[in-house]
Amino acid sequence: MDFKGYFLTVEGRCHPLTILDDCSRYSICLKACAQEDEISVREGLKDAFRTYGLPEGMTMDNGSPWKGAPGSRFSSLTVWLMRLGIKVGHSRPYHPQTQGKDERFHRTLKAEVLKYHNFLNLEQAQNSFDDWRSLYNNIRPHEALEMACPATKYQPSSRTFSEQLPPLEYNTGDEVRIVGRGGEIKFKGKHFFLGECFRGERIAMRPTGEKQWEIYYSNSWLGTHRM
Repeated sequence: MDFKGYFLTVEGRCHPLTILDDCSRYSICLKACAQEDEISVREGLKDAFRTYGLPEGMTMDNGSPWKGAPGSRFSSLTVWLMRLGIKVGHSRPYHPQTQGKDERFHRTLKAEVLKYHNFLNLEQAQNSFDDWRSLYNNIRPHEALEMACPATKYQPSSRTFSEQLPPLEYNTGDEVRIVGRGGEIKFKGKHFFLGECFRGERIAMRPTGEKQWEIYYSNSWLGTHRM
């Protein structure tokens, strides 16, 4: 998942949000957004999840809204994804090759759509995006797929999206803590900062060896603590 760099319409900026299936290169989402913010991303993700189901994991870069405040690996958006049971990964800083397939998709979008249009507004851009996305997924041959189109390789997820957040379930033997207002938990007399985006959430401390604990939120590993 990524934002392509913005371009100007007559009425303002357009920030294309793109979500690509890693295996088939199928375009899950191509959304014309007014801003690169969490609200826009959540709307795009919910539409995608309702249509295609929940992925096992998602990879994104190190910018906003994927990352939180300086020094934090997480944001309220990635906490929401983890609560849905989606494992969140980030590309290496200053290493766009990690997102190489999506970067290639951006170049194709620019060459085949943006280069030839001067859109009036987001609605006009979205109409063009929808037409081109259908062509890209269902008709346009893809060299990396031996000239097949992505739709012939793509399979939607069997994990359905629920409008209500699922309950947090942890293992027997986990020690569960509630994250405080400052983004910290207290465990065995010590304080650990996880981030304010986890405020009020239940975190599991899972014993994995002598004096070693793994920190989990939902099914996502957050780190390791050694006593």
